[in-house]
Amino acid sequence: MSFRLVRQSKFRHVYGTCLKREQCFDNIRVSKSSWDSTFCAVNPKFCAIIVESGGGGAFIVLPLTKVNKTYLSKKASTAGRIPPDHPLVGGHKGPVLDIAWDPFNDNVIASGSEDCVVKIWQIPDFGLVTTMTEPVVDLMYHQRRVGMVVWHPTANNILLSAGSDNIVVIWNVGCGDPLTTIDVHPDIIYSCCFNWDGSLLLTTCKDKKIRIINPRDGEVFEEATSHEGSKATRAIFLRNGLVFTTGFSKRSERQYSLRAPGHLDDPITMVELDSSNGVMFPMYDADTNLVYLCGKGDSVIRYFEITPEVPFVHYINTFQLPDPQRGIGMMPKRGVDVTTCEITRFYRLNNSGFCQIITMTVPRKSELFQEDLYPDTPSDIPAVSAEEWWEGQSKEPILMSLKDGYQATQKTELKVTKKKTNILDKMPPTGKVKSEEDGKATAISSEALEKVNEVLKVNEDLRKRIDELQSEMKKFKAVFLKQENRIRVLENKLGELTGTGTQPQPQEMVPVTSCYKIHSVRKQPVQGHVVHAPSTLSANTVNNNCDMAPDEV
Repeated sequence: MSFRLVRQSKFRHVYGTCLKREQCFDNIRVSKSSWDSTFCAVNPKFCAIIVESGGGGAFIVLPLTKVNKTYLSKKASTAGRIPPDHPLVGGHKGPVLDIAWDPFNDNVIASGSEDCVVKIWQIPDFGLVTTMTEPVVDLMYHQRRVGMVVWHPTANNILLSAGSDNIVVIWNVGCGDPLTTIDVHPDIIYSCCFNWDGSLLLTTCKDKKIRIINPRDGEVFEEATSHEGSKATRAIFLRNGLVFTTGFSKRSERQYSLRAPGHLDDPITMVELDSSNGVMFPMYDADTNLVYLCGKGDSVIRYFEITPEVPFVHYINTFQLPDPQRGIGMMPKRGVDVTTCEITRFYRLNNSGFCQIITMTVPRKSELFQEDLYPDTPSDIPAVSAEEWWEGQSKEPILMSLKDGYQATQKTELKVTKKKTNILDKMPPTGKVKSEEDGKATAISSEALEKVNEVLKVNEDLRKRIDELQSEMKKFKAVFLKQENRIRVLENKLGELTGTGTQPQPQEMVPVTSCYKIHSVRKQPVQGHVVHAPSTLSANTVNNNCDMAPDEV
C-alpha cells in the first residue's frame, strides 16, 4: 500500500532571486506618506513610483526594456542610479496616494491625490523628457482625498476611485464623466477589488465589514464581519470566486482567511501569522493560483498556494531580505521572462530609495516552453467596451498564450470626448411637442410595468419551488434519522443474540450530503516547514451548518 506524505505541487520549490544592484533602480525619493498604499505600479513597459515632491504631489515613471537577470541593455533602460533631476509626472496640488496602470494600454496611468482629483496621464513610449504637468483629463467628484484607483479587468476605460468621503465612483474615462456613485460605506474604505469578469465589487471598510456589491447600481449583495481587529484589512477575489482576506485579530495578531461568497461570515479557514503591526497586501497570480503576502515594514515575502484540498491555503515558503520594505509592485504575467521559468517579478521599495527587483522562479532543467507553468493569461485587449459593460454585459478576460513571448498590440492615443450639455435642452417643452412626449412616456411606463409584473411572477414561482424543495429535504432528513435509529436497534439486538453483550454505540453518522466546516486556529510558521492545525468535523457542526454546499468550500 502506497502512502503519500508530501503534497504534490509544481510550485513547492519556487524560489526568489534579487537582481544585481546595477540592474535595479537607486536614488529614488520614495514618498513618506502614512497612507496604506503600495506606492508602486508596474507593467511590461514602465515602472511608476510615488515620490516626494515640493509644492504638490508627483510620481516618477521609469522605462523598462530587457531588465532581467540575464541581460541588461543600458542604452535602452534607465536601470541604475536615477539622477536627482529626472523628469516627474507632477500635476497634483497635494501628495499622490495611489497610482494604477491601464491593463489595456501600457502608456495610460491613473493617479489619485489628496487634492480630491483623479488624473489620467498619457506617457510617451520612451519615457519622459521633461516634467509632465498636463493630464489627459481631470476626474473631479470627490470632496475629500482620493486614496484608491482601480481599473476594471475586462471593460475598456472603466475606472474606480474611492476617497475619504466614503464614496466609490465608477468613471467612464473615455468621456470623463462618472457613471455611478456607491454610497454604502459608513467609514473609510480600505480596499476595492473586482472579480474575474468584473461583474462584482469586493470592498473592506473601517467598520470591520466586508461587502460584495453590484458595481453598476451599488446594491449590496452580501455583508459580513471580516476581521475583529481595528487595523486596516484587505480583500481580493480569486479566479474561482472565493475571497481571500488579510487583517488583524482582537489581540492585534495578523491573520489571513479564505471565504466563500454566500457565507462570508463563516470562513473556510483562518490562520494567525505573527504579531507585527504592518498592513499585509495580498498579491494574487490568477494563472498559478499563488498568493503573495507583502507586509508594509516587513523584510519577508510569504507565498501560499490555493487548492481545493484541506487546508486549502498551503504555505510554500518565505523569501527573506535584510531590510524592511516601503512599497511593492507586481509585474503582470505579460512581462515575465518565460525562458527562465520566471512566474512573478516584484519591484520592492526600501526606505533608502532603492528599488529592488525580485524574480520568483520555478526550477526546471529543460529550456523549452513550460506549458504547465504558463497557461493562457489575460491579454491587453478589452473584452467589452465601457458602454457595453454599463448596459449590463459581463465577459471574462480575453486570454493570450506566452509561448512565443508577449507582443504588445498597437494602441492609439487616449482621447477624451466630453459630452457638452445645452441649456436649451433643459427647458420644458410646450404645445404639441409636450403632448407627444407625454404619450411616449406613458407607453414606456406601461411597458416597464408589464416587465415588472413578469419579473414578480417569475420570482413567485421560484419562491414556491424553493419552499417545495425545503419541505422535501426535511422529509428526507426525517426518514434518514428513522433508518439510522432502526439500524442502531438492530445492531443491539444482534449483539444480544450472539451473546457478546452490549456493543458500544457507534458514533453518530453524518449524512454525505451535509456540508462541513473547517477551523484552523494554529499559528502559521514564518520560515521552514509548516504545521497545519487539525481540522474539526463533528455531527453538531454539520447539522448546524447545513446551508453551506460542499462545492462552495
